[in-house]
Amino acid sequence: MRSIYFLILLLSAVSCKKYLNVTPENVGTLEYAFRNRNEAENYLFTCYSTLQFFGNVAMNAGFTGSAEIIYPNNLSEHPVFEGGFNMIRGTQNVISPSLNYWDGENGGVPLYVAIRRCNIFLDNIDLPVDLSVAEKKRWIAEAKFMKAYYHFYLARMYGAIPVIRKNLPVNASTEEVRVKREPVDSVFNYIVQLLDEAIPDLPPSIENQVKELGRVTSIAAMSVKAEVLATQASPLFNGNPDYAGFKDKDGRALFPAGYDAQKWQRAADACKAAILASEEQGLHLYTFIVPANISKLSDSLKQLLTIQNAVTEKWDVNPELIWALNPTFGYQSCCIPRMTSKSVANVTSAASNFAVPESVTELFYTRNGVPINEDKTWDYAGRYGLRSGDPANKYYIREGYETIKAHFNREPRFYASIGFDGGIWFGNGVLDQDNALSVQAKGNTSFAGPKDLIRINITGNWPKKLVHYQTVFDDGLQEVAYHLPMIRLSGLYLLYAEALNEVNGPTAEVFQYIDRVRQRAGLQGIQDAWSNYSRSPGKPSTKDGLRQIIHQERRIELCFEAQSGWDLRRWKELQGVLSNPLQGWSIYETSSANYYRLQTQLVPSYGIREYLWPVKDIDLTINPNLIQSLYW
Repeated sequence: MRSIYFLILLLSAVSCKKYLNVTPENVGTLEYAFRNRNEAENYLFTCYSTLQFFGNVAMNAGFTGSAEIIYPNNLSEHPVFEGGFNMIRGTQNVISPSLNYWDGENGGVPLYVAIRRCNIFLDNIDLPVDLSVAEKKRWIAEAKFMKAYYHFYLARMYGAIPVIRKNLPVNASTEEVRVKREPVDSVFNYIVQLLDEAIPDLPPSIENQVKELGRVTSIAAMSVKAEVLATQASPLFNGNPDYAGFKDKDGRALFPAGYDAQKWQRAADACKAAILASEEQGLHLYTFIVPANISKLSDSLKQLLTIQNAVTEKWDVNPELIWALNPTFGYQSCCIPRMTSKSVANVTSAASNFAVPESVTELFYTRNGVPINEDKTWDYAGRYGLRSGDPANKYYIREGYETIKAHFNREPRFYASIGFDGGIWFGNGVLDQDNALSVQAKGNTSFAGPKDLIRINITGNWPKKLVHYQTVFDDGLQEVAYHLPMIRLSGLYLLYAEALNEVNGPTAEVFQYIDRVRQRAGLQGIQDAWSNYSRSPGKPSTKDGLRQIIHQERRIELCFEAQSGWDLRRWKELQGVLSNPLQGWSIYETSSANYYRLQTQLVPSYGIREYLWPVKDIDLTINPNLIQSLYW
């Protein structure tokens, strides 16, 4: 039987590369594949299989294209796919596009093949006679959700795309199979239509968690709908003047000519519906519960573990998790520094080379909950001056360790998210808060040589948030696995606040949902923080000012979660983020005075055209009805 499924996939892949949507000629095989409930369920899981690829963050532009992580491009070994990371270096091209989800090449998977599988499932699900009505309705809803999500993924990347509503018959004419791009509003509206059809027949939660965790729920579908509508309403797709002249060969405009404020209202309504449905099911923001094996834990460290574990907690007990995928996060070894003598000696156990540029560390607020360049009580100009850890900061910075002032008096999410020189790292096998390990980033001299570049962090900062606190790197790496969230409740709260602000400007409800997230992070509310500490106290009182605050809040709260890259694209802010060199510290130096000198590690190359992916040139030759993405 397995060979039958491979035959289906092989024929699908060959056809899709050429025409996207021709039904294979194996009708008998399909009848066999849907001959009973069990076989139909296997085919449903085949539809799910493509979804699992999105769990690999190295192949997700929301992660690699955000500039939150720098990955070195001069390695002698290549254990991680580097194409997505390299796109901000200007490597994208039309001959062999990186993260090509259109064709399924160069770090991408063929999403049009996945869409065709969903269509095949929907066309044949009436065949099994032993399938109950309730199961059939749920499975149809799941297939529609996946079909919607695959279209959404393509739309975020390519904008106007061909929409594959039904698979064409094998006797379709040449002109019929030469599909065309559809206007972005038609694409988004069709995605929403599919989700609306799916939501009523999906379960609100997974009852059989042993067998079914990872399958989609109505809450997940409602949350994805909110993201779809927020994307459609955002500047990249809503009245974007850069694409005003983007038309197909028939002269049809593929992007809307003008801005439509009503799109934000639709997004706000969808966010609110998803929030209410989530809370009705008992979802709420996560708080760390101290386990029995930790005898003593300060409020400061509990706060940090609350922030970290909102991401890394087991998915069956995380009350904040709306949706995650089956694969566990596979890159903890890239995110953890060497903090013990055995880990320094054992260079093969962990790469440690997901490097956070200093610009990302400076994104996080001061302890007063405002940006570091706005806080009138914080020495922004002198932030690179030296200072030693003291008893007042002992749960954040090693006592007596010389570091820089920028590492002091920061918000809890900074200490929970970033591993920096001198920073405390609670966990890694040491659960005694008074003897916690710390990061020693100065002087990477023990890793000299080109092959060892694979195991050097080139900025001196690690994405601590992506490492479970119980994961241990000592004489080897013992990971505590977790599922990186696709959607968390805190992100949904901030998305709702964003949409509400775009509709009505600053209102009490906007502040309420931002402040829920800030309160969990140990911060004052927006209005109090800006009134008391900011050099721009009136910033939250205007729509434009509050928009800047909400955007920064989302970038902080969801940092390293494969979200910021997509947000920055839809906001049309990625070009600004990548307009400056990405820098880190002088990692080979051993003295503080020499180590804390900024070194440029990467000069991004990013223009307007990079907001959308190019279609592979050969595809335009095969299908002359297609047009290339604008500016490519």
